[in-house]
Amino acid sequence: MFIDETEVAFIGGHGGAGAVSFGKKMGSGPDGGNGGGGGDIYLLADTDITLLGQFTRKVVFEAGDGYRGGRNRKSGKDGADFEIKLPVGTSVVDKKSGRLLFEIKKVGQRELLCKGGKGGRGNYEFRNPRRTTPEFAQPGLPGEKKEVILNLKLIANYGLIGLPNTGKSSLLNELARTKAKTANYPFTTLTPNLGVFKGKVIADIPGLIEGASAGRGLGVSFLKHIEKLAHFFTA
Repeated sequence: MFIDETEVAFIGGHGGAGAVSFGKKMGSGPDGGNGGGGGDIYLLADTDITLLGQFTRKVVFEAGDGYRGGRNRKSGKDGADFEIKLPVGTSVVDKKSGRLLFEIKKVGQRELLCKGGKGGRGNYEFRNPRRTTPEFAQPGLPGEKKEVILNLKLIANYGLIGLPNTGKSSLLNELARTKAKTANYPFTTLTPNLGVFKGKVIADIPGLIEGASAGRGLGVSFLKHIEKLAHFFTA
C-alpha cells in the first residue's frame, strides 16, 4: 500500500554512564572513565517513493546507546548512529509545534534530526585536592526525542491529471515503458505512478472528479501531489 503521510517518533541514543573505579595499587586514586555518547539519527534522501511504507509496522526508531566507562580512565564506546531513508519530496514537520524541520529535496541530502545524549563523566573527572576519592560518577544523558509528521509530495517534471479512465496510465506506459495497471473502469489507479521519458520524470496522478476538494471520489488524498509538478497535462 502506498503511504504518503505518517507519524513517527525518533530518539537519539542514551549516553553511557561514567564509571566509579579506583586503581588496584594502594593510593593510586580514582580512575573511572567517561561514558560514550549516544548515537545520532540522520535522514537520508532517496528516490524510492514507497519508503514511507516502512513506518506502517514500526513507529519508534532509536539510535544506539553509549557504553559505560571503564577502569584505567578508559572511555566507553559511542553508540551507533541510525540513518533512515526518506523519499525525495518529503517534508518533516514537528508534531507538537507544527514547525517545518526539513524538506527533503534532492537525492543524497543528509540531515541530522536527533542528537544522541552525552556520556556521563567518570569519577576520575571529579577528583580535586579536597575530594581525593570521589565515589560517584555521572549517568549519561538521554538523546533528543522528536515526534514528526512525514508528508510526501511527489516531485516530478510533468504530471498527467484528469478524470478517471481517460488513458493517463496507458499514456505513461507508452511514453516511459512502465507497467502501470490499466483497465476499462474508473479509479484503476489508486496510487501515483512514476516513469522516466527522455530524462524527465512523469507522474500519473489518480483520477480526479468534480468536487474532489470536497471529498468526492478519492477526495483530497492526492491533490497535494500536484503542488510540486513543474508542468502538467490534463486529460
